[in-house]
Amino acid sequence: MAGVEFYAGVLCAGFVNAHSHIELSYLKGAITEGEGFAAFAESIGRVRGNFSEEVRLSAIVEADRAMWQEGVDAVGDIVNGATSFATKATSPIFYHNFVEVFGLRECNLERQRALLQYPNSSLTPHSTYSVPDLPFREVCGEDVDSPLSIHFLESPAEAELYRGDGRLHEWYGRVGFECDFLHYGSPAERIVKCVPEERKVLLVHNCEVTSRDIEIITSHFTTPVSWVLCPRSNNYISGIEPRSVELLRSGGPNINICIGTDSLSSNWSLSVVEELKMFHDIPLDELLRWATINGAKALGIADRYGSIEVGKRSGIVCLSGVDLERSTLTPHTKARRVL
Repeated sequence: MAGVEFYAGVLCAGFVNAHSHIELSYLKGAITEGEGFAAFAESIGRVRGNFSEEVRLSAIVEADRAMWQEGVDAVGDIVNGATSFATKATSPIFYHNFVEVFGLRECNLERQRALLQYPNSSLTPHSTYSVPDLPFREVCGEDVDSPLSIHFLESPAEAELYRGDGRLHEWYGRVGFECDFLHYGSPAERIVKCVPEERKVLLVHNCEVTSRDIEIITSHFTTPVSWVLCPRSNNYISGIEPRSVELLRSGGPNINICIGTDSLSSNWSLSVVEELKMFHDIPLDELLRWATINGAKALGIADRYGSIEVGKRSGIVCLSGVDLERSTLTPHTKARRVL
């Protein structure tokens, strides 16, 4: 039939990468795999000054191009500076820019506020272990109509820090960082004591989340909390997997599971479908919701992206190499943009 195109595979809406750091794309292959979270954080600080501005900009352009070709429509992107905004201004991808507040020694809110001049940008604290109490509370309490994206329980060291032990605690003691927030007792308690109950929140990584953490978080917020999983990054850094997956899947309607890729400093690519392959036993239709409509809900753009409906702007992605009989991804599954 004239005008009809045939695609072998599964068609779905364009992906939403709910967590990335495209500005770190120049660090691809620069950080040694498998050395653990504290070593990874130290390595970032040590090597990031070794690259020219030209290399950084080129890497961002290439990462943006690759995501679009694979079918990514929208990204929740962490930014610490203005490097990525020129690429984003001409990209077909929608970016929500989470301007990150970070630093125990120096936490310059005004410098970060200057980045809010760029479209679709809002402030967010980096994590519950890397921002002093006052700026953390300030950022969480303002602009409540914008979402927050907070790195959360990526490693055991985060919870251990609040107990006064672990590798993060040892590193902070060695370099002289002071923590004025340990009185909250745990990362989860710090979140609920500092973030207004009506605010939209993305919690990212969640490798060490317990049922108690989930209970504390979900009982506080009046809107569904988005739990973003980035399994390949966790595997790259520490060789661990998000232990919380089944807890989150059974956690009820106040839980919105999403997919992120993190950055090329801790991943081999920014491929959403490669992240989905890490969840071997989860039905394909559920995984695709995580990678599409759930991510759009997290970023507050579900009226435009995340599903194929009249009036929306979602692209269409073809997944080839799918086991159609079992409705599962295979090691050979690839994603490419159709529309």
